[in-house]
Amino acid sequence: MKAAVMREANKPLTIEEVTISKPGPREVLVRLKAIGVCHSDVHFWDGNFPAEMPVILGHESAGVVEQVGSMVTAVKPGDHVISILSPFCGVCEYCLTGHMSVCHTVNGAQFKRGPDEAPRLSIGKERVGQFLNLSSFAEQILVHENALCAIDKDMPMDRACLIGCGVITGVGSVFHSAQVEPGSTVAVVGCGGVGLAAINGAAIAGASRIIAVDLSDEKLQLAVRFGATDVVNPSKVNAIEAVKELTKGGVHYSFECVGLKKTAEQAYHMLRPRGVATIIGMISPGVNIEIPGIELLVTEKRLQGAVMGSNRFRIDFPRFVELYRQGKLHLDDLISDRIGLDGITAAMQNLKDNKGTVARQVVVLD
Repeated sequence: MKAAVMREANKPLTIEEVTISKPGPREVLVRLKAIGVCHSDVHFWDGNFPAEMPVILGHESAGVVEQVGSMVTAVKPGDHVISILSPFCGVCEYCLTGHMSVCHTVNGAQFKRGPDEAPRLSIGKERVGQFLNLSSFAEQILVHENALCAIDKDMPMDRACLIGCGVITGVGSVFHSAQVEPGSTVAVVGCGGVGLAAINGAAIAGASRIIAVDLSDEKLQLAVRFGATDVVNPSKVNAIEAVKELTKGGVHYSFECVGLKKTAEQAYHMLRPRGVATIIGMISPGVNIEIPGIELLVTEKRLQGAVMGSNRFRIDFPRFVELYRQGKLHLDDLISDRIGLDGITAAMQNLKDNKGTVARQVVVLD
């Protein structure tokens, strides 16, 4: 198969012929039809996060099942599926208490092939790293069955793939992690693909006021289409003061969708007493967030993280498809451009440059 291979940080990906193995007992081979280019990929491409190389990046994908292993029960050949980077085992403490999105962080080894087994991906005798158990910048993926969810075949693949990361992260964090209530107030810091999904989710949840915060006026205009009632550009005003003025004291819920120390702290300070700030952005290793400790005691504000929207993806994905059909989930508006495999490097550079017109760029395959 053809795949976009990363051999060095901050260098163009090369389109190479890669050998993909046959499915093991609980593995599934999927022919990809659409792949979203996510800012999380950029964090590894630019070297901010470590990755074994050579590696195939990509993790937001949808396609058609081609082959299944002998023990696979979740999907069958011909099924249309969405992938996710947070597979679950179904038997650990986190799965059994309804927190399956955390499972892969403590049980990750069981979703991979061992060092003594033939690699899933290779180029000649060279082992190729599988990124986040997926490696979706390719024509095919070979993954554990619990990294996939079957969906209705009439769902367009270029929209479906977005559900697998950006949408579940943004909307899921609103629904599951923060549990935004109808009539409450919300601030979303960062209006890229994930931030726009969080805004969309807050609107679906019935928030009365949704404040979009971003340095790009273009992204703020887009945020209004997703449900923002107010916009704040921190380059023009003090964002914390503006949010507090709009809400007479601060929001009930804030979401940080950038991944920076400064914006994480801003999201916390935008809260009213008993407010909840949810950190969604990928904050670099070694970076600490500083907040006044006494406030946690006297105001009962809360600061929390959320991985992949605290998802239950085999329940969430079909529901999100239905919300899209009803016109409530604005997946069409998320797509900024459709490209081929050879356009991925430029797409990641667009995200790194923070171009205001870019929400989600989608690779479309035949």
